[in-house]
Amino acid sequence: MKKIFSMMILSAGILGLSSCSDFLDQNSPSEMNQTTVYNSTYYTSLRVNKLYGGMGQDRTYSQDWSITTNINSDIELVDGLGNGAYEAGNRGAGNYNVSTGWSTLTDEWTAMYGIIEDANDIIEGIRQSPLFVEGNDSYQEMGRYLGEALTIRAMVYFDMLRYWGDIPMKLETSQPDLSNAFMAKTDRDVIMDTLMVDLEEATKLLPWAGENGYTTEHVTKGYAHALLAQIAMTRAGYAIREKAKDGYETASYSDPVYPTQRPGAEERKALYEKALKHLTAVIVSGKHQLNPSFENEWYLINQQTLDLTYQENLFEIPMKYNVTSELGYTIGVRITKDNATFGNGNSSGKVKLTAPFFYSYKQNDTRRDVTVAPYEITTTSGSDNRAEQAVEKMLKNAPFGLYVGKWNPRWMSETWLSDNQKIDSKHMTGINPVKMRYSNVLLFYAECMNELAGGPDATYPDNAGLTARQALALVHERAYDDEHKAEAQAYVASLPSDKEGFFNDGIVQENAWEFAGEGFRKYDLIRWNLLVQKIYEFKQTYLRQLADGTYPEKVFFNYTDDSKSRIDFSSVTWYTPVEEVNEADYQDSCDWFGKADLESGTDTQVNTNLPSICSGLVGNDVNSMDAGVAVKNRYLMPISLTTISDSQGYLSNSYGY
Repeated sequence: MKKIFSMMILSAGILGLSSCSDFLDQNSPSEMNQTTVYNSTYYTSLRVNKLYGGMGQDRTYSQDWSITTNINSDIELVDGLGNGAYEAGNRGAGNYNVSTGWSTLTDEWTAMYGIIEDANDIIEGIRQSPLFVEGNDSYQEMGRYLGEALTIRAMVYFDMLRYWGDIPMKLETSQPDLSNAFMAKTDRDVIMDTLMVDLEEATKLLPWAGENGYTTEHVTKGYAHALLAQIAMTRAGYAIREKAKDGYETASYSDPVYPTQRPGAEERKALYEKALKHLTAVIVSGKHQLNPSFENEWYLINQQTLDLTYQENLFEIPMKYNVTSELGYTIGVRITKDNATFGNGNSSGKVKLTAPFFYSYKQNDTRRDVTVAPYEITTTSGSDNRAEQAVEKMLKNAPFGLYVGKWNPRWMSETWLSDNQKIDSKHMTGINPVKMRYSNVLLFYAECMNELAGGPDATYPDNAGLTARQALALVHERAYDDEHKAEAQAYVASLPSDKEGFFNDGIVQENAWEFAGEGFRKYDLIRWNLLVQKIYEFKQTYLRQLADGTYPEKVFFNYTDDSKSRIDFSSVTWYTPVEEVNEADYQDSCDWFGKADLESGTDTQVNTNLPSICSGLVGNDVNSMDAGVAVKNRYLMPISLTTISDSQGYLSNSYGY
């Protein structure tokens, strides 16, 4: 696919982060002067491209903000459990045990504010430009660039405040004397209110995807609408706070010092109405649709091919092959050994999915086998050997170690395959992170309609012609082939007709099935104040299913080829007890989740790994929601000690850090 920035522009975006200040000053002395840049549409376009270049860094969206900042949830886990759930590194952060001295927190803060600083420069420059005057031939083009900068700045701020909570809001470029480079925190509600105003403007300036060759590798009008809705719904939701706010509702599950609160009923209603307005704009535009095939959409993403037919993805952050993106390396199906089929064992598979999540899918839901990979790719001998073909090997009793199958080497491009067969070290996949899919829009819409109308089947003014149930049905039924479509329809029809029941059984569950591994689940659970509850429920579900025989002790399966290199996953006896299997009908078998031992007190999965999961958030007692935790519902990350030290006294940590 055609990428919107060249290697030169990407390098410029990275080099632009060099600075004499360790805090918010991100100007580069090599920049052209502002008047020259913003008197030219060409130079302005290059300046905007630098924003996309900034999103290609490891500490922004090439790795962290697409993968590791989004875990853990009730279905997605970081690897390295048990003794590996320590404070240093991603494992500590994923399990909410992070150290304030972790240097990556510093680098993430600096890199993300670097993008914001560049966006501030662009926004100021365009607003002052003589080209951005109605009647000027360049007005519309410069307006588009302004819309891109406003939207990207909003996206970055939104991601940061969900990660850190209250942060400084800086909306102007740093002065040469650094007089405005050091700032105190701004209440995140104020930040979100400001971002929504910016996005209202951006929706008027940006083109729709597909107009005049404008692709979803740019922020689009549809994405600006949907991001505004997402921010409004987050603003209406729960958040842990440094202190209580007047007029806000405190959750039943809340820390006594750092309360978890949401706005009052009237303010929430207004925010949901705002979200509904913008979600409706996307739906009625017809510019974005669901790809009828869930699997094909992920095949295209792995192929680095834009979906120009359905444009299901409202915005994909553009990456550059062999230069940026760890999708398919840090997350995805893991290649554990060098082999003749794929070459280098170029993956780490840091993000894992769970046994209860795998078994939550309906048997004919095609999303299960796309999303969950209960296997690894290795060699017949299990050794690094490029003379041997690759084979799929089941993961056996790994209930918290299933890979995310949405990024799959079997779907990656011929270029990637050819290069991977030649190299012997890590190389970047270039796969775009997807910031918003049309299925997000539909489920957000279903949530808003259910909330405002008081149930899934009622209507509400100024909607898109769909009830909440109908919007959810579009997402759920897409996941079933024609043979089983009636089964999907019956499931949607069976969902509760009351608001709370439909929310819990429909929206919350569909969110898990549709988006696992993509980085949405954790933050939706947070705004619903369900993160702790759902993690606790996942642990209890695993123990219950282990006891009630949901998991066989062994599974049996066949292969799709004579060389036994590929497993026929349609043949696996996922749901059949061992004693009911005719072993002669199958070519192979392996131990499965049911092998875990509930009684001995020494089983690694039950007694070591399970208690360690998210222990900083829920404690390490599987029969308690929060035994021994420092602060209830502390899902936020701390500001690093280095950033605090460099802030000249403006910043400090809260929440017991």
